[in-house]
Amino acid sequence: MNSTTSKDGHCNPAHTPGRSHRGRPKRLRADSLDPEAEALLKMLNLVKRNPVNHSNLRQHRLGWRLSALALGRADAVARVETLLIPGPYEPIRLKLYRPSVTAEAAPAFVWFHGGGFMMGGLATADAICRHIAVVSGVIVVAVRYRLAPEHDLYAGRADCMAAMDWIVSDGLAHGIDATRLAVGGDSAGGNLAAAVAQRHAEQAGTALRLQVLVYPATNLLDDFASKAENTSGYMLTSEGIDAIRALITRERTDLADPWISPALTRELSDLPPALVVTAGFDPIRDDGLAYAERLREAGVPVELLHYAGQFHGFLNFDGVLRAARDALDRIGSALRLNFGSPVGEPPTLVDRTIELSARCGDEFALAELRMGRNLLIASLMLGERLESWRWTMIRRKRPDSGWITDLAAFPLLNPVTAYRELLGQHFAPIEASETYHGCVDGRHAKL
Repeated sequence: MNSTTSKDGHCNPAHTPGRSHRGRPKRLRADSLDPEAEALLKMLNLVKRNPVNHSNLRQHRLGWRLSALALGRADAVARVETLLIPGPYEPIRLKLYRPSVTAEAAPAFVWFHGGGFMMGGLATADAICRHIAVVSGVIVVAVRYRLAPEHDLYAGRADCMAAMDWIVSDGLAHGIDATRLAVGGDSAGGNLAAAVAQRHAEQAGTALRLQVLVYPATNLLDDFASKAENTSGYMLTSEGIDAIRALITRERTDLADPWISPALTRELSDLPPALVVTAGFDPIRDDGLAYAERLREAGVPVELLHYAGQFHGFLNFDGVLRAARDALDRIGSALRLNFGSPVGEPPTLVDRTIELSARCGDEFALAELRMGRNLLIASLMLGERLESWRWTMIRRKRPDSGWITDLAAFPLLNPVTAYRELLGQHFAPIEASETYHGCVDGRHAKL
């Protein structure tokens, strides 16, 4: 792979010839998008979107909010609470997702939403947080932070750090066990999660159990080869990256500052184990892979989940993408395992790389059938969403009726959802293969 050069003229270490690329996926990008991803992008790309700028930022924010709400599944949880906590400039809004109601203090997973540091909020993170809470069994805390360009990049991460500090100091009053915490985020939120994990370790706080970095933008200074490889058509585009960088860069914002670009931090050895999710058709794919490699070189266990046929932002669409559900299930399972081990025990996360993709069966992959295939998948997606929305509306009218959740899972009452699941398993099953298995503290990790 060719090396790239940063804006200050230095060679990008992620692409230096001779680098070991420890645990790097064998296949960075699938031959084609996963069938569901292709069908969804065909629909989303019917509407031409100009790169974000000051004049259309409001429209981009609304569009992203509506997309996330419409295409996220919004699983039912026992309770959702909204809190206002003190912030460095103004109160910070948090949303707590409780999978169950219990008198005992429970572990918590703190989530920072994505959106290029200038879009998104608690609403766009809702489906992700609900899904993870249900699977993991832990409290998920979503943080609303100040956005660019109204504020510089330092403001948002100051809010995130303040939220983390508040959870440590006052979380017990809200049923949170501050000795069992993890942090995570997607895209820009992955940047914030990585930065907060580093700052938390520097402050010698209670060790975090896990950091979950979903297609993270950890290096805002450099461009990577994946930006040229995935130029357009995949939600995030190379032109979009340049437009975002122009908007978020203000006079006093130094993109080489490790607080802004956590990948540029020299020492990473004291950080918690990491679960990193990357996507093959993502312009910033190589950014996340490079950070995973640096963590491994520092002795930090990394479970890398690489979805070779997916695009940047796919996690928000668990209402229509089985790969999104798979990734969220794996994140939830990793949290459950890590929080299940006693404090002080070695990390339960295995240092490994798992490559996942939906292989389309030959009888369903013929080029002349692709248009019909996409139309069929799109129709089933819409049918599944209609069935899901029906149960969501019923739950809102009868929020205290637990039997509604049981009925919503009954296949005969959701025929389109059930048929689509069977069709997907037969024609395009999600296949996973472990292509790297490393060591933890010099010992071969156990599966």
